[in-house]
Amino acid sequence: MTYWQALLLAIVEGLTEFLPVSSTGHMIIASQLLGVAMTPFAKLFLVVIQLGAILSVLVVYWKRFFQSIDFYLKLLAAFLPIIVVGLLLKKHIDALLESVTTVAVMLLLGGVVLLFIDKWFPQEDPKSGGHPVTTPSFKEALIIGLFQCLAVVPGVSRSAATIIGGLSQKLTRKAAAEFAFFLAMPTMAAAAAKDIYDYYKELHTQGIAISQLFSGEELKLLVLGNVVAFVVALLAIRLFVGFVAKYGFRAFGIYRIIVGGLLLLLLGLGVNLQLV
Repeated sequence: MTYWQALLLAIVEGLTEFLPVSSTGHMIIASQLLGVAMTPFAKLFLVVIQLGAILSVLVVYWKRFFQSIDFYLKLLAAFLPIIVVGLLLKKHIDALLESVTTVAVMLLLGGVVLLFIDKWFPQEDPKSGGHPVTTPSFKEALIIGLFQCLAVVPGVSRSAATIIGGLSQKLTRKAAAEFAFFLAMPTMAAAAAKDIYDYYKELHTQGIAISQLFSGEELKLLVLGNVVAFVVALLAIRLFVGFVAKYGFRAFGIYRIIVGGLLLLLLGLGVNLQLV
């Protein structure tokens, strides 16, 4: 992996991590277009740079992390389902991560859902006696966590699944998006920790010491990727929350349908988009 490839992948990660367009799907597509060979380090890189993106949540919403213990307990309730599903389906998930076809289909189907999501879950009008929810209960947090489990399939989008889960529990668009941001922190941190551990185990079987886990070049690539993903995600979060609060999710649905449809067309024409 070159520095230019790492830079561009980090930009894609920062832009898409918190948008309902599937950051994993876009990273898989970008890796193929950039000609990145899916070595063990490259696969690890795609996961670890998500840490830089989710760190932006801590910076933007740092005051929220000094709330009551309930805030953390609700995050825990929402976080537990993905741990169970991830442990049970790890091998199947890894196999799907190399399928551009799966990404294309899920982008397309998810786009159709987003076209209608604002109609399915309209925002309550306070004037009509409705009271939009801004903080989920423990039960609602658990349900949102179950929705997040759909995102183990690449192309679904963790952000989209979690936001839809929040909307289904009558959260406002802004509250649903923000809870999705908060939930990303333990989820992606756990995924990165697990991948680093697996990477270490694979190298350990080859007799490589933990002090030699990453070469100097690989460490530089990881630092570059995380810094760039952090800065780009910082901007993306601020723009996204304001946009969805005002306009909803239809634009993201249209985008997903276009990208998913284009990928399926290219695959149908015999263009090789599979990762190697």
